[in-house]
Amino acid sequence: MSDTLAVGIDLGTTNSCVAVLLHGKVEIIANDLGYRLTPSYVAFNDTERLVGCAAKNQAAINPRNTVFNVKRIIGRQFMDETVQRDIQQFPFKVAEVHGRMKIKVEFRGRQKSFVPEEISSM
Repeated sequence: MSDTLAVGIDLGTTNSCVAVLLHGKVEIIANDLGYRLTPSYVAFNDTERLVGCAAKNQAAINPRNTVFNVKRIIGRQFMDETVQRDIQQFPFKVAEVHGRMKIKVEFRGRQKSFVPEEISSM
């Protein structure tokens, strides 16, 4: 059993983290800044896609292209009352496209759309 290796991912609404079980001990892995929790934010701009702290730190200057709280809408229908309430609070656009919920952003000068699960996987 001491050779057992397991990885756990917590995709939280506000923060996310990754932990490993190695030699019977759980260790939460630090991100590139040394933090064990990473903000659940993804941002897009003219040159790059940002995640975590970098995305959250620029949210005030790029609100329409900074996606957060996406877990609140995963697995729900666009017309769900809760979803409609949530998207009224988001600075980014959420629309229904061919029966799927899509988050619309501008990335590298072009309009892009992503399903909520894609955003979470970034």
